[in-house]
Amino acid sequence: MRARLAAALLALTALLCGGAAAAVAEAPLSLAEVAPGVFVHQGRVENWLPTNGGDVANLGFVVGQRCVAVIDSGGTPALGQALRAAIARTTPLPVCYVINTHAHPDHVLGNAAFVSAAADAPRFVGHARLPAALGAREPYLRNALRRDFNQVLAPQDIVYPTLLVERRLSLDLGGRTLHLDAWPTAHTNHDLSVLDTHTRTLFLGDLLFVAHLPVLDGSLRGWLQVLADLRQMDVALVVPGHGAPSARWPAALDPQEQYLRQLLADTRAALRERLSIQQAVARIGSGALPGWWLTELFHRRNVTAAYAELEWEE
Repeated sequence: MRARLAAALLALTALLCGGAAAAVAEAPLSLAEVAPGVFVHQGRVENWLPTNGGDVANLGFVVGQRCVAVIDSGGTPALGQALRAAIARTTPLPVCYVINTHAHPDHVLGNAAFVSAAADAPRFVGHARLPAALGAREPYLRNALRRDFNQVLAPQDIVYPTLLVERRLSLDLGGRTLHLDAWPTAHTNHDLSVLDTHTRTLFLGDLLFVAHLPVLDGSLRGWLQVLADLRQMDVALVVPGHGAPSARWPAALDPQEQYLRQLLADTRAALRERLSIQQAVARIGSGALPGWWLTELFHRRNVTAAYAELEWEE
């Protein structure tokens, strides 16, 4: 009896969560034209959950004279459909490229909405290491959507890139050029940035977090080096992976860099004291971090990743 009741409650929870996710995705996607021909949908600064429909990452698109390039497609197939509808409301031009900045689910699971058998179907673009990253994460992506969103992905719904960026690639949208840069290991080992040269708008994906605590899934030292390199770029407006776009460049990088440098210093201090990873997480991972959201979800995880990376450095 108890087992049947528990199963019924789980089914009801899944149904309610699935309904909440669908309601979020079915609402018209809000857009801001942050620069001429450059549009951004700002995701919520929340964890990826059914209650927000997975709508937590910033999504964007750039309109040229010939076609449109999408930068990240959303956290569910339904969000991808909502983004595609928003583009259609904005311009009659076709989508020629769907660019993924990295493989995390809130940035790639809307890709399927843009798959087409038409002759002018968009090409999917990513870092040269994105296919391997997606392949490694595919079981997790499928399980997470089934468990948390009550959605089952078809085999073709996780869309891999066919146009890969080794270092830099330029895409012509007709009178408008995008420069795509593949970065060394930083937030992940396959981060890609997109610069619209016409407006000097830089889409950084999760190389930059604003308000949302940065999440370390690559290399702490590498991320700090990439931030130093990014500061040399000529940018008028930066669009982070999470949080509000900013014209304060390169100052928009400062809060994240300060957090990462403090994480580096604190973890090295813990290692000098020969603290175990559990002791380091307990010490460094506790306490408030003013100015950041979601610290309770990600700060201890960041300490764990930093400890593992720095443990054997000379």
